Amino acid sequence: MSNFNSDGPSGNEWEDRGDVAWNEFDWERYLREQDESITRYQKLYEACPESADRIDSVAEKMGWSVTDWIEEGGEIPDSEEDDDEDDEDDLDFPENGDVYTLHKNPIFIATKAITQSLQQHWMHVAGQSGSLPAPVALSLLNALHRGEDQAVQAIHALDFGDYAMAISLFKRALSVLNGTLALLSSDEANLQPTVVAFREHALPRIFDLREIWLRVINECRDELERPEDNDDSDE
Repeated sequence: MSNFNSDGPSGNEWEDRGDVAWNEFDWERYLREQDESITRYQKLYEACPESADRIDSVAEKMGWSVTDWIEEGGEIPDSEEDDDEDDEDDLDFPENGDVYTLHKNPIFIATKAITQSLQQHWMHVAGQSGSLPAPVALSLLNALHRGEDQAVQAIHALDFGDYAMAISLFKRALSVLNGTLALLSSDEANLQPTVVAFREHALPRIFDLREIWLRVINECRDELERPEDNDDSDE
């Protein structure tokens, strides 16, 4: 996953769009399409549970490059940017749905899909259990939601090009993942067959989330360590 550049997907596109012509129904249609991307990712992901490199395999099936899928998927075509000056009156969003928002960020899609898988499975098995203590069920569900929330905040920072903040928030998300693992491995959890069964389902997904977020952290650090262009060199 090289060539990471958060300026690629967002690129301050909000400043270039002028008057937004979409209404709430247009946005609803757009958001439903993005929901379908999450559902598609989840289906592809669940279809290859034994694959050791399934996050890269699924990314490729989603149409994201294996080497740079962090920044792919949300780019506005170059032609749109090139036509800005020649077509200033055309301030509507493009008809082909190539508008970029956070919802098209591959890290967002992957994170939402995998955490959704965890949450749905846990609510299903916990709901069927007649003996699972409420504190155990609620603590685990809360941990899954908190990890997702921290990661989504990190992706927001990523989209705005704030790499240092993104690292801090992803580290918080990883800390929540560690806490989730601790909950799943606790003595109290080991006494609950429902939790033990869920742990087998959850561990590969938790480690996949960890792998994705660590890759992004490493790419962010590479960006922070990259020398800035000296704009004053010609003076």
